[in-house]
Parts: sequence; structure tokens; C-alpha cells
Amino acid sequence: MVNNPFYKYSGSDILRNPVIRGLILLFAVFIAFALSKGGFLVAIILFVLPIATFALIILFRNPALGLSFAFVINFFIIGISRYITVKLGYLMDITLFMTYIAWFFVYFEQRMSLSILKNDLVYLALIWFIYLLLTIMNPEAYSKMAWFSAVRGIGLYMVLTIPLIFLLQNEPKYLDKFLMIWGVISILAALKAWMQMNIGPDPWEQKWLDSGGAITHIIFGKFRAFSFYSDAGQFGAALGHVGIVGMLIAINVPSRKMKIFWSIVAIAGYYGMSVSGTRGALFVPIGGGALYILLNRNFKAFFIGLFLFAVIYTFFRYTYIGNSNYQIYRMRSAFRPEDDASYMVRIENQKRFSEYLKSRPFGVGVGHAGARAKSYAQESFLSNIATDSWFVLIWAENGIIGLYLHMFILGYIIGKGSYIVMFRLRDKVFRAKIMALLCGIFGILTASYGNAVFGQFPTGILMYSSMAFIFLSPMMEEKLLAERKQEESQTQTLNT
Repeated sequence: MVNNPFYKYSGSDILRNPVIRGLILLFAVFIAFALSKGGFLVAIILFVLPIATFALIILFRNPALGLSFAFVINFFIIGISRYITVKLGYLMDITLFMTYIAWFFVYFEQRMSLSILKNDLVYLALIWFIYLLLTIMNPEAYSKMAWFSAVRGIGLYMVLTIPLIFLLQNEPKYLDKFLMIWGVISILAALKAWMQMNIGPDPWEQKWLDSGGAITHIIFGKFRAFSFYSDAGQFGAALGHVGIVGMLIAINVPSRKMKIFWSIVAIAGYYGMSVSGTRGALFVPIGGGALYILLNRNFKAFFIGLFLFAVIYTFFRYTYIGNSNYQIYRMRSAFRPEDDASYMVRIENQKRFSEYLKSRPFGVGVGHAGARAKSYAQESFLSNIATDSWFVLIWAENGIIGLYLHMFILGYIIGKGSYIVMFRLRDKVFRAKIMALLCGIFGILTASYGNAVFGQFPTGILMYSSMAFIFLSPMMEEKLLAERKQEESQTQTLNT
């Protein structure tokens, strides 16, 4: 084709080239052949491939977006398995590792400083993960796959997430984005739970219930909502978590729009918590609220909170009011353990753990206790005993030494976080957000005594991210105040 200076060439002119036409034809034949052999799975791969390529280009330009993406998929990564047969359990691992690779290239291009990683929280996360690595040598632990599958929620995501936030999201705007993602998706989760309660589960959810999920989600004919989370237990704790965080932010932010938004988040959270039928979730707002009162050092608030707790305890413990409502009836059983057969079974199980672990100070190995051990470590003695509690799980798998180390780390985080909130932060609104995160962490730890919710999706990533933002908060506040001072200076310059 002769180049004509007066002719405007378009992209479609390329198709006139017979070589290009032949390549397109060959590609179409290849796609048709792949679909005929691979079916739906290949169709999904071919659909996702260009999207993934585009996402990688964006990620390598701005690695911080990788963390934001991780925050989003964190909520859906387990529940989505009801709808597609493709297992997405390792998508979080891939996302975090790819974010590290993207940061690695940016680091060499911009010569970024690593001094921000010289922080006690980063060291604690590393110490905990090193301990977990050493447990591979535990003679009781015979399955490496059990270790690899279970260690992710216990320590891997902690040691991956915290440094990434320190490196990539250490500015105040990222805290607001994190909270907004959390709040919006939690509202959607509550709406999905409402649909399950009032319209009924969709066909895929019903299939999941019929395949065994109904055993724990339809009790005495009463349905327990689970939304798009893994199960009702995790859903209830997660919504109780966002409920206390949303409520504390709503109380302290001056913006009317933000008050309305976070009030909606809190209401949605407590609604989701109630329809989940998860008794232990009730202790998330109780524990978080108790810490909030202590952090404020307000004696009036302390006595009001103490009075409210006494009222709640009396209501559930000594009355039968509202027993016709299943959610109230089920939560009431959490305050009457002596009448709860499952609680008595837990006590007996803990006695069995105590006897078996006397001669095993390092436990039986990560992934070798409780229900999750049945996938890779069925021969483990403790695989047939339910761990229930997060702390019992850590004790069984990592021994009394691992439990003490884990509790020391968590206690240090709560203690240092409380010190930061009470004595380091000056901005009222920013302090309220950090305090809400800290109270949320403490609430989950309180509930984790009865349920192993800590390291599960989406709670685990939210906990580790909250820890990072809390320990970064003094530096982030300095940036916030500096930005505000600069804006005021520019405003005064313009006025003059």
C-alpha cells in the first residue's frame, strides 16, 4: 500500500495486511480449540488474563494499589468459592507477593529509604514468624502441607502485611481509604445478610447449605446468616468488629456526612452480628467498648459504661425477656454457660488438651490440631478434638511456649497502642480513628477466647493492618498536621 500524505490512516487499515488477518484467524482457532477442550475453566482464564495483565501494569506503577486490592478481596476470597469451582485461597498470597515485587522495582528506581521498618511492631511480626518457621522441625509435625496451609493466617499474612503498610501506605489518606473500604463492604455484607434472612439464600448458597453447611447454619430450624463470608461465626465477629469501630468513629468525627456514614456502618455491623446467631461476637463490642472507656480516662464514662454492662449482663443472665426472638435467645446462652452443652464440651476438650500437651511444650505443630488438621494431618491425635478458641488453637499447635510468646506480642501491641492513643496523639479526629482501630483489635481478642476468629478472612488482614496503622500513627499525625499548616499558610498568602 502506497503511503498517501493526504490520507488519514486508521487502526482498521492494519487489517488489510494478509499476515495480520492470518494471525487473527489462527488466534481465533486456538481460542475455539482451547474452549472446546478446557470448557468453563479455560473461558475464565482467557477472560481474566487481559484484566490481570492490565492490573499488573497499574500495580508496577503504583504498588500501594496492591494493598488496597488485598483489602477488597480479603472480604470475598472465601465466600466466592460457593459460586465458582476455582479455588482462590492463595490469591491473597499472590497479591501480597506481587505487591512486594512491584515495590522492589520502585525502590531501586526511587532509592526509597528502609529506615521506616525499624519499628518494634515489624520486629515482633518477624520474631513470631521465625518461631513459626522453627516449628517445622517439631517431631510431632509430620505434614509440611498442613503447616503451609495453616501458617498463613497465623503468621505469614502478619509478616507480609505490616511491612507493606509501613512502606507503601504510611500517609493519613491511606488510613481513610482503608476505613472507607472496610465500611462500604461491611454495609454490603449486612445487606446481603438481610436478603438471606428475608428473601432466602440464593441457589449457590442453598447448594452449600445442602452439602453440609446447614449443620451449623440451621439450628433448631432457625437460619444463621453468613452473607458472603466463610460462615456465620466469622461473619458475626467481623460485623461486630466493624460495628464497634464505626460507632466510635461516628461519636468523635465532627463532619455531619461522616457521622451519618459511620452511624450507618455501626448499625449495619450490629445488625449483621445479631442475625449471624454468633454468641461470641457479642463480646467484640463489649471488649472494645470497655477499652474505649479506659483510654478516655473519663470517670463519668467509666461508671456509665459499667452501669450499661451490668444492665446488659442482668438482661441476658437473669431474665427471659425476648426469648421468642431466636437471635436474643442464642446470645443469652453465652451468658449462661452452665446451661450450654457445647460450652461444657469445650471445657472437657481443654482438659484433654492440657493432659496431652504436658509433655509437648512446643505443641503438635502448626496445622495439626482441630478441624483444619483433617485435610492434611488426619493421623494427628488432636485433629479429632475441636479447638474452638483461637488461644486454644495456638496453644495446641505451638505449645505453651508459643502461646506465651503470642500473648506477649498481643499484649505489647495493646499496651503500646494504648500509650500512643493516650499520650502521643493530639488531633482529636485522627486520634479517634486510631482509638477505634485499637478498640476493635481488643474486641476481637476478647471474642477469640471463645472462637478462633482472629486469623480468618477477613478479620486477620484487618487486624494486622490496624496494628500497622496504630504504630504508624504518630508519624502519620505529624504529616497530617504539617499538611494542614501548609494549607493554612497558603490560604493566608492568598488572602493577603
